[in-house]
Amino acid sequence: MTTISEVPGQKLTAKGLATRERIVRAAAELIYEHGAQNTNNEQIREAAGVSGSQLTRHFPTKESLVRAVLAWQADSIVARQQTPELGELDSFAALRRWADSCIASQDMLRGGCTFGSLAAEVVKTEPAHRDAVARGFERWQELFRRGLSKMRERGALRPEADPAALAHLLAAAFQGGALLDQAAGESTPLRDALYGALACIESFAAER
Repeated sequence: MTTISEVPGQKLTAKGLATRERIVRAAAELIYEHGAQNTNNEQIREAAGVSGSQLTRHFPTKESLVRAVLAWQADSIVARQQTPELGELDSFAALRRWADSCIASQDMLRGGCTFGSLAAEVVKTEPAHRDAVARGFERWQELFRRGLSKMRERGALRPEADPAALAHLLAAAFQGGALLDQAAGESTPLRDALYGALACIESFAAER
């Protein structure tokens, strides 16, 4: 996994790391708002407050910057789901809190999922980024898969529950619901999608 603090082949000073992070954050915001194809170096330099030489030193090509933004967005979405309130996502209550937190976030953000929006664009326009997109989604779904596996191991879910399939269901419900939210301008589609996914998972609850 490549994060803001990791630059293959380079050893950066604290100042260099701060500059790189500033560039990635500025690029992420611009790309989220305008799309990767409609974001250029001049916009990024101005938003990040860096020179052209600083930008090219850290990111010689636009492709390298887009990959860094993908990694940063993936880090962000994973971090948002590793909070003390959500724990290990290994209970029905924790999954419900996760869904409610996603719905609350979409009430404030009407642009869809930050990672999903970029992923959808670059998979179509830049096939070379497909592996970075796949890794980002895999890291996210692993959180669900691990929590659901723990639920099955301790008997909260019946043995026939498939953690991998249910993790796909949760990720797809969020991504699809976020897109519908973006189109509708309100969070009902996401709420319906997530609560529907939770209802499916709860149907595998072991009888007590």
